[in-house]
Amino acid sequence: MRDTIIRLKDVVFKYEGSERPAVDGVCLDVQAGEFLAVLGRNGSGKSTLARLLNALLIPTSGTVEVDGLVATEDNPYPVREVCGMVFQNPDNQIVATVVEEDCAFGLENRGVPSDEIRRRVDEALTEVGMRERALSSPSMLSGGQKQRVAIAGVLAMRPKIIVFDESTAMLDPIGRRDVFRLARRINQEEGITVIWITHFMEEAVQADRVVVMEDGKVELIGEPRQVFSNVDQVLMYGLDVPEMMKLAAKLREAGVNVPKDVLTVEEMAVELCRLK
Repeated sequence: MRDTIIRLKDVVFKYEGSERPAVDGVCLDVQAGEFLAVLGRNGSGKSTLARLLNALLIPTSGTVEVDGLVATEDNPYPVREVCGMVFQNPDNQIVATVVEEDCAFGLENRGVPSDEIRRRVDEALTEVGMRERALSSPSMLSGGQKQRVAIAGVLAMRPKIIVFDESTAMLDPIGRRDVFRLARRINQEEGITVIWITHFMEEAVQADRVVVMEDGKVELIGEPRQVFSNVDQVLMYGLDVPEMMKLAAKLREAGVNVPKDVLTVEEMAVELCRLK
């Protein structure tokens, strides 16, 4: 059994001037090494939740505990060392005019020795497949390549957790696929806990667990098969469901006895063949 690395207890966050909280009474445990997808329509509170995990925001009430550290206004930096963050727009995260310098930026601010910086930067750029572009200008890179550089900068800091806040939303399908695969590999091979905030169902179905948020609350949580089998409820929250689950729901309405939790084309083919 894996240890709990993130624990949210009755977390509320309200923006100044807002009547309603953006996050409203959220309780959530995340296990070390887990790949957790967070879904929700615009305004559901998922990006606010991401910033609470990274101590960019401090809860109005309740507790955010990350790797045993409680996020407070007085000292948010230890939390950020444990929990890195990759934003939607890489241009908002890249600060240097050379790729390797950008990757080294956080380490230099932390006062890491030069030899260690060199080693970590080389390792991080190799990990994301950008070592050959180390001396390039970020302005000459594609969106997907920029996002890889942003990820490398976070990896070089050696966090235990990385929060990806809709990090593929601005990419084309190929860039989106590549960045998602990179995040999945980091999770599986390096054991880094990943919080993946997304609008894309094809990404969410590959997570270990899925959280669905609505009006600042966690409305559904569980394995993808369990969550998406609640087709009507997921659609009610303004989200989509995997195509095979929609087909399964239609077939069941028509009297065809197929399971409601069919996720893939292969699984649907097997179930239809069993009906013969």
